[in-house]
Amino acid sequence: MVREALLSGFDVVQVLRREDIGEAAMARISQLSTPSPVLAVVARPAPAEIPSPGGLCLGLDGIRDPGNLGTILRIADWFGVETVYVSEDCVELYNPKVIQASMGSIFRVRVVMAELAVLARRFRAAGMPVYGTFLDGKNLYGESLGREGLVLMGSEANGIRPEVAAEADRRLLIPSFGRSARETGEGTGAESLNVAAATAITLSEFRRR
Repeated sequence: MVREALLSGFDVVQVLRREDIGEAAMARISQLSTPSPVLAVVARPAPAEIPSPGGLCLGLDGIRDPGNLGTILRIADWFGVETVYVSEDCVELYNPKVIQASMGSIFRVRVVMAELAVLARRFRAAGMPVYGTFLDGKNLYGESLGREGLVLMGSEANGIRPEVAAEADRRLLIPSFGRSARETGEGTGAESLNVAAATAITLSEFRRR
């Protein structure tokens, strides 16, 4: 992580090493149960401006779990998604758990706060589709998927909020191949996917085409 910070365009204010400041001091500074041998103090960059629509982008609506957000940034980095848009009620980007879960991807993926309904309209006005994952969507594996557009992913508890969902012109479903609780009505089986796992599956299918 420190190496990634040093190689990034972020302003690294200071690098602290255990052998220089001692193990006790490092333990007090670190928020990890097992302190790292090296830490970096990095200045937060100014909030990114909303760029012109283009490429394949993610829009995250109300992601509250820091581990999920950090993992999604790592997934976006893996699949070459350069810009991730987040709604105002997403977990704070520089939450320590977000940074840790991103495994350095936070230094490479551009994260922009935006009003997602307005953003989706901008993409559609530019002639690019807006995709969303929904339980009533069409099978992801059978749909034609473009190389550009905005892919919306909803919160862990509530999915994509209605006002944002209304702007999606392509509704996708990741089909279940098991018998879910929703199908059986028996309270057994997986009812849904973790949002980070769903993001990985969705982006993988976009990039596979």
